[in-house]
Amino acid sequence: MLKGANVPVPTRSLRVELGWSSAPGAPDVDASALLLVSGKVRSDADFVFYNQAAHPSGAVRHEGKRTSGASVTDTLTVDLPRVEAAVERIVLAASADGGTFRQVPDLCVRVLDAADGTEVARFDGRDTTVETALIMGELYRRQGAWKFRAVGQGYGTGLEGLATDFGITVDEPQQSGSPARTAPAAAPAGGAAPASGTPAPGMPAAPSRPAPTPAPVPPVPTPASAPVPPAPAPSPVRLSKVTLTKDAPSVSLAKQGGTSGALRVNLNWEVRKQFRGWGAKRGGAFAHHADLDLDLCALFELEDGSKGVVQALGNTFGALHQPPYIHLDGDDRTGAVDTGENLTVNLDHKDAFRRILVFVTIYEGARSFADLHATVTLTPFRGAPIEFSLDECTVPSTVCALALITRQDGDLVVRREARYLVPARGVSPQRTVDHAYGWGMNWTPGRK
Repeated sequence: MLKGANVPVPTRSLRVELGWSSAPGAPDVDASALLLVSGKVRSDADFVFYNQAAHPSGAVRHEGKRTSGASVTDTLTVDLPRVEAAVERIVLAASADGGTFRQVPDLCVRVLDAADGTEVARFDGRDTTVETALIMGELYRRQGAWKFRAVGQGYGTGLEGLATDFGITVDEPQQSGSPARTAPAAAPAGGAAPASGTPAPGMPAAPSRPAPTPAPVPPVPTPASAPVPPAPAPSPVRLSKVTLTKDAPSVSLAKQGGTSGALRVNLNWEVRKQFRGWGAKRGGAFAHHADLDLDLCALFELEDGSKGVVQALGNTFGALHQPPYIHLDGDDRTGAVDTGENLTVNLDHKDAFRRILVFVTIYEGARSFADLHATVTLTPFRGAPIEFSLDECTVPSTVCALALITRQDGDLVVRREARYLVPARGVSPQRTVDHAYGWGMNWTPGRK
């Protein structure tokens, strides 16, 4: 599609895929959506992005990133029948984290029918320069039906500038500069009021000796006249993300807003095409992508002293609303599931946890993690995502400790582990990680 063109879309559930190619020095890119009424959001809840993954209506959700080779997608789902009648437009935006869109190759947005994957619209983001945020397109109502319009409007102020332009209150200072290729902002209605104690231009100063006035009679307070305290201001939207590194491996969940609701732990992975490190020396120890089965797992220890494991092996998927308050969403046996593998931790019961160790094992298809590219993301229901990448594996490891969540002074602290372990002959990966972290459990063989 050309910029400004529009096409009708079916009024059903759609997948909106923001896509690009990874390249050396290219910034990360994030998809977001804004639900508009008369050109503005009604509240900050109308902004759906990585820190606020679902609209209250359930009509729009941020599903997250997926990597396949050099291609990367960040996906939104839009269930058009569930969009509230007051919403006129849904703006579909992209933001660059750590650079400009000039550095992002093959940027595009695709609108797909969620039922069968049919592409109903596509717009390629060309001719980008210094923009750090782009309105790629929009879904809008027209005579009872929905259409998609290719927009391609850029901002030089990043996601903060774009969100603020549509009425979002953000907690980060606005960057300097102004939106690129945008209409000039409307002037504020009316003039500025003069400062207190300063006469307005053209008005005489107040007399030095004001005339005496009668002493005021204090009013008798009544329930009808009693002052009503103002409602507390809503919390601003947090746009920050947290990346854990070897030099800064830990972060407090409470400081990131992760104090209640669901904490989603996601493992997204792919196999590199070229073998490096230990896998290359052993003649390609890694299996083909379709044959590799990784299992996301969690060891837990609760405050009452009980211990256990959540994993697909043995169908011990856990439970979210009763101990251990951890649930494994499913078993991605090929890496083909768009959302990867996910654990959910119920932070409404955070006081029940003493420690949680999230780890991953190779169930079948490979002899080590060599040439695995994986990203771990912990996303609180409210708060900034916490993410990190795994280091390159250079040992014949079949189990990797990912993150350790521990209770410290009433708070849960996340620490990046990214630790590859090598099981001894005849010792299972689970027993190996248990021994490394002193969990002290008894293990028996299990099967899926």
